Amino acid sequence: MGLPRRVATLSVHTSPLDQPGCGDAGGMNVYVTEVARRLAEHGIEVEIFTRATTSDIPATVELAPGVTVRHITAGPYEGLDKNDLPAQLCAFTSGVLREEAAHEPGWYDLVHSHYWLSGQVGWLAKERWGVPLVHTMHTMAKVKNLLLAEGDAPEPAMRAIGEAQVVEAADRLIASTVDEAAQLVDLYDADPARVEVVAPGVDLTRFAPGRRIESRSRLGLPADSVVLLFVGRIQPLKAPDVLLHAAAALIESDPGLRERLVVVVVGGPSGTGLEAPEHLAKLAVTLGISDLVRFEPPAAQETLADYYRAADLTMVPSYNESFGLVALESQACGTPVIAARVGGLATAVADGVSGLLIDGHDPRDYAKAVRDVIGAPARQAALAQGAVAHAAAFGWDATVDRVLEVYSQL
Repeated sequence: MGLPRRVATLSVHTSPLDQPGCGDAGGMNVYVTEVARRLAEHGIEVEIFTRATTSDIPATVELAPGVTVRHITAGPYEGLDKNDLPAQLCAFTSGVLREEAAHEPGWYDLVHSHYWLSGQVGWLAKERWGVPLVHTMHTMAKVKNLLLAEGDAPEPAMRAIGEAQVVEAADRLIASTVDEAAQLVDLYDADPARVEVVAPGVDLTRFAPGRRIESRSRLGLPADSVVLLFVGRIQPLKAPDVLLHAAAALIESDPGLRERLVVVVVGGPSGTGLEAPEHLAKLAVTLGISDLVRFEPPAAQETLADYYRAADLTMVPSYNESFGLVALESQACGTPVIAARVGGLATAVADGVSGLLIDGHDPRDYAKAVRDVIGAPARQAALAQGAVAHAAAFGWDATVDRVLEVYSQL
């Protein structure tokens, strides 16, 4: 099959050991972890290189049998955000190359980089080691800048230039959807022959349907409440404010709903959201719904599955998503999704079958969609059934089978 024996996976700005849902940790962390585990099950050793952000963690950590996380010292442990990291890429690259130099030539057979910062390091490692480079963008500056939330800061030109360099250097580019593949070609002049579409997955064992009343009991949610759920990093890109405005609109149109409505927000500040970490809580006060909103910190996946099962609907009103793992996780648990019709969400959610897709970000449109679903139990039940069936097509095993096909081409 021509499969690699050992893969160097690069994840410069966030570690697979970090808790998704705050800071720079999100769907990419889940992606790197789940793919690495399953590659190891296929007999491929995976070494994941990431920047050390604390002196307390060991230099190497076994994530799973056959998967090692290596922490590279590059700049101060704390005080740097993602935008500061380009200045540390030389130090990070040095640490990666030094690790390879400690072994006989040919130690790594392939480099797989995630996000553009890692791609810059992978570019040099590919040339130094004489091995192929596979790169997964996850998000792209030019796409994000076309779909900015109001008041959000655009991605710097430095990132767009760096991404274009990685696109040119990579032997294969993995896109999550057909749309993302087209964006790589149209916006970055990628060679279509080097772009492969590989949909991310969901852990169908961990995220599976369960009894809603039991999940609500464990989470302290009223059994007869109407629960709207948001999961993700708190930042303008993810648009949690749209959910709060929609909740206020729901109460305004149906004051009796106030006695039953609960809005659960699971996640922590990230990106430009760190500039005003209390913004969402203050917005709830301004809208007069602070008594209905429950803010929860990022949760482990077992607890997260309970939140999905406890909810009537999961809301994903993002301005852009390269795919939308939250939507898949929710649907796998049997909870329909109401999401913005942007990016990969158009693939992750089957409109009218597993959830509803909304054009734009007008809170009134999201409020209407919620009313249309919770006001029609038969429709909600049909969407829940469709959600499970739709998510079933996106297991991580299928993702890794496709990744292995890409590797074997090289």
